[in-house]
Formats: sequence, C-alpha cells, structure tokens
Amino acid sequence: MRIWDQYLDKRDLKNYSTSGFGKKYGIGKNPALIIVDVTYGFTGEEAEPIEESIKKYPASCGAASWEAIKHIQALLKTARASKIPVYYTIIEGYRDSSNERVAVKGNLFSHPSLLEGEKGTWVVDEIMPSPGEVVLSKKKPSAFFGTPLISHLIADKVDTVIVVGCTTSGCVRSTVVDAFSYNYQVIVPEECVFDRSITSHAINLFDMQQKYADVVKTDEVIKELTLLSPVK
Repeated sequence: MRIWDQYLDKRDLKNYSTSGFGKKYGIGKNPALIIVDVTYGFTGEEAEPIEESIKKYPASCGAASWEAIKHIQALLKTARASKIPVYYTIIEGYRDSSNERVAVKGNLFSHPSLLEGEKGTWVVDEIMPSPGEVVLSKKKPSAFFGTPLISHLIADKVDTVIVVGCTTSGCVRSTVVDAFSYNYQVIVPEECVFDRSITSHAINLFDMQQKYADVVKTDEVIKELTLLSPVK
C-alpha cells in the first residue's frame, strides 16, 4: 500500500500503469540533497496540532512537520557521511517592499514572523546547516527560481537531486518539476516531505511519482547513499 492508494480508484491506477507512467530511474552517481523550507515558519517551534501552531506561524504545517524532521535528520546524517552536497532553501517575506507575491497568492508572507531575518525564516535547529552547506533565500516556490542553485549543482557535478521538506504540494513539487526540467534524476523520500493537508500531500506524491520523480521510502534512499563512492 502507498500513501495515495486510498484516494485513487482502481480505474485511475490501471490507466496510469497501462499508459506507461511511473518509470523508476533510481539514484545516479553524484546526488545532492536539497532541503526545502524546513523553517520555523513552516513547522512551528514544537510538535503541536496545526490549529495551535498557525496561531503564531500561519504557514505552519503543525505536527506533521516534526514527524518528517525525524526522517530528514536520519537522511541528512547519511548524506553528510557520504559527503554529498547539501543545499537548504528558506522563504523570506519582503521587509521593505510592497510586493506581496511571495511563494503563494495573497499576503501570507507579510506576516511579521515570516519577514526577512525573523525566526520564522530560520532553519530548525534539528537540521541546522553545517559549514560548507549552502543556504539559499528565495521568494518563489521553486528552489531554482531566482537563486544560483543550478550553478552550484553544475559545479558539484550533480546528476541526481534528493528533494525533502515542504510543502509537498507547493515548494517541493515546484522544485521537483524544475529539477526534472533540467534533466536531473529526482528522488523524493516519502517520509521526508510534509504538507498542511494529508490529501494534498498524498495526491501530489502520486503525481510526482507518475511523472517527475521516484517517490520512495527514506530507508531505501539511505541504503543507496551508503553504497556510493565519493565524487572525484
């Protein structure tokens, strides 16, 4: 059983399979880890129901984010041990601009906790970047849009991106589609992404699996990374 099975009828699953969607590419020789927007603004400061968390951080995904962080920690530990490049993104609302078009429709990121430099834009302590790991600030959903990410990936000879973080239906999906468009192999560890809606989370995982990425269990990704030879 996959997380999306409960939302799809047998006809849907059969039609996708018959049409040839869902091909698996696997991890290449030179992967990188991209951690998308795992900041306090999207997680809150502790594992609590989303109804409580959004009172302080309106973009928070609540307790689901902290469950995912446990899996991201394990994956990040392996990535560092395997010496693959690690990149982070954060979203920061404009502090000195009337431009409200940050990440989503409306003025969500004009909230005081989500402005440039505020705690809501900080990467959570549990996966704090280490020296040499790149943190990219962005204003739009994709980690690629308006950032030098592609230049870093080229310099590091990356052929595969492992995308984790949030939200599954928003910035993760946008990053996955752009990565696929740049001809990278794309891996999404299922337990390492999260959203504020379980239905949206599940359906977007299904859609990415069918079209743009390998959506696999985190343990499988960790196992693959331990078998890698360092990039020369």
